[in-house]
Amino acid sequence: MMIVDADTHIAPTGGAFSLEEHLKRMERSGVDKTLTWLKPDYLGEGIEAHNRYVYDAMRRYPDKILGFGWADPTVSVEHAKRMVKVCTQEYGFYGVKLNGAQNSYTIDDPMLALPVIEEIAKTGKILAFHIGPDAYERTHPLRARKVAQLYPEMTILMVHMGMTDWDMNCAVVEVAQECPNMVLIGSATDDKAILHAITTLGAERVCFGSDAPFRRPHVVKAMYDALLQDEVTATEAAQIMGGNIARLFKL
Repeated sequence: MMIVDADTHIAPTGGAFSLEEHLKRMERSGVDKTLTWLKPDYLGEGIEAHNRYVYDAMRRYPDKILGFGWADPTVSVEHAKRMVKVCTQEYGFYGVKLNGAQNSYTIDDPMLALPVIEEIAKTGKILAFHIGPDAYERTHPLRARKVAQLYPEMTILMVHMGMTDWDMNCAVVEVAQECPNMVLIGSATDDKAILHAITTLGAERVCFGSDAPFRRPHVVKAMYDALLQDEVTATEAAQIMGGNIARLFKL
């Protein structure tokens, strides 16, 4: 069974976010591949170096790092569009993430977010949204629903699926029932929310993620292993722990 951690961060600013520490965490947790994006500790156009760091990591370890881009329309919409182009065409990333919490904008904002989402949709790649109560209104799943319905052919990763806010967890699942193009990444959340998503949507719609290094991947993986052991079949567990990302990314 291929194990894919579908939510990890690295950054050129180093420390726990260095590629070297990332690889150590992968080995300790027994993870084969990681969906990896930047940590937004940049200023303005400094995002370019952070996306480049992810690209260099993927180029050095193509069997381990599944690179995923990041665009920030608060730098400027045109700059964010350019990042989409660089990330998808030049770097060959699997998609682009928008984080309305850490970059402080509303994910369906018609002036900031939607023009960038349109660019991502044109590429045929995957869109990822941060969905969490740290920016409850800006990243609410009802806003993601609007985008999912505008672009029904585009896969949307719902990262954190509401974190540990039960009302938001339930809202994510309800919205995903309406939007079959949504796939949930159960990172920075708890076992109750993960199991609710699996039993409601099916194993093919939920993915293991750790939010490393904000969370310890070997600990999160152990939680998943314990949770899934008596709740799903071996085939379903394999889907959740890596098979779904492998299918979506055509690995």
